Amino acid sequence: MFEKFSQIFRDKELRRKILFVLGILVVYRIMAAIPLIGIDREAMAALMNQNQALGILNVFTGGSMDKVSMIMLGLGPYITATIVIQLLTMIFPALEKIYKEEGEAGKKKINQWGRIAAAPLAMLQGLAMIRIFQSQGIIANLGMQELFVSLIALAGATVFLMWLGELITENGIGNGISVLIFAGIISSVPANIQSFIYTFDAAKIPYYLIFAMVSLFVIAAVVLINEGRRNIPVSYAKRVRGNKVYGGASTYLPMNVNPAGVIPVIFAMALMVLPQMVGGFLTNYGGIIGSIGSFMVNFLNNPLYSGIFLFFLVVVFTFFYTSVTFDPKNVADNLKKMGGFVPGIRPGESTAKFIKFILNRVQFVGAIFLGIIAILPSLIQGFTGVTNFRFLIGGTALIIIVSVVLETMRQIKSHLHMRDYDRA
Repeated sequence: MFEKFSQIFRDKELRRKILFVLGILVVYRIMAAIPLIGIDREAMAALMNQNQALGILNVFTGGSMDKVSMIMLGLGPYITATIVIQLLTMIFPALEKIYKEEGEAGKKKINQWGRIAAAPLAMLQGLAMIRIFQSQGIIANLGMQELFVSLIALAGATVFLMWLGELITENGIGNGISVLIFAGIISSVPANIQSFIYTFDAAKIPYYLIFAMVSLFVIAAVVLINEGRRNIPVSYAKRVRGNKVYGGASTYLPMNVNPAGVIPVIFAMALMVLPQMVGGFLTNYGGIIGSIGSFMVNFLNNPLYSGIFLFFLVVVFTFFYTSVTFDPKNVADNLKKMGGFVPGIRPGESTAKFIKFILNRVQFVGAIFLGIIAILPSLIQGFTGVTNFRFLIGGTALIIIVSVVLETMRQIKSHLHMRDYDRA
């Protein structure tokens, strides 16, 4: 392990990338400390303790939500915009054609539309959040000019975070968006540890031990599921060209148990907060509209209902995201063009159906696992009654942390292998 670390810092390019990412994260944390105007911090702390959805969002934004900082929306608007655009690709054939048939250029075009849509969506979400905070007495009543400036600041901060994420992806190590979310989660750990120390209760030591053992089990399970694969055997037909014989080899087509990675969890968390904000905005009105808003807020504040809703979203988004990013028909066609086939399965349509069948079975296990891990902290909290130690289990946060660490380690290892290859 120490040899690996020494190799990382001896490599000039890799060292530059790591230092670049650390510099971006410093900028990110400075922004998280810049608050909006007229904040009542005590009222905000009370709201965070009462509101399940906002408390989860606060973890993902690195504590910028309870500070009501200018990046309190985090990357939520961008993620939500991306979800909407990808949903539209399944509804409108023209968008689906751009996404699937234009290759990498089509995906870049769809992503660019998501970036453009993120700015107005950030203003709408920012307006809803400000109205919620004003109704709770957290933010003072703002004039039109102050409100407009606050909304521009929130939208601008979201766009700036998107840009930082792109910089990390292009010039650093790892996926930029995931790294920023990872940094936000990690930044809240010291405060949680400090809170645990201050509220330590010797009578609850057995429960603390339960939390610790479950956390170790969850980490091992997350690594196992993320690294787990179902290998489909693939053989290549022999081809004779002149005096040479090509092909005839056998290999495997790996199918990940969790093909969508951490994306379904991030999508689910983004959508968990959206109904809460819309409901909080609607409660300002009377009559039926206000009743609908109150129902939405109360529904997500209930740990049981919010847990079921979160589990459902994670499972659905696992299947949805995999269907968007992985096309069994395209894989089967590519195998057929290269002379590859699955033993016992006819090339073409039959191979596509077989791959889809295996994919659905494998990702069902991954989807159920992700859903269970996502709601595990709430289940343990309800069983033990301990609330200040749930950070150790982490749930969705832990999935993101482990997934980002594994992906970053893979990229570093790949870079080191390429360096050794070039030297050889």
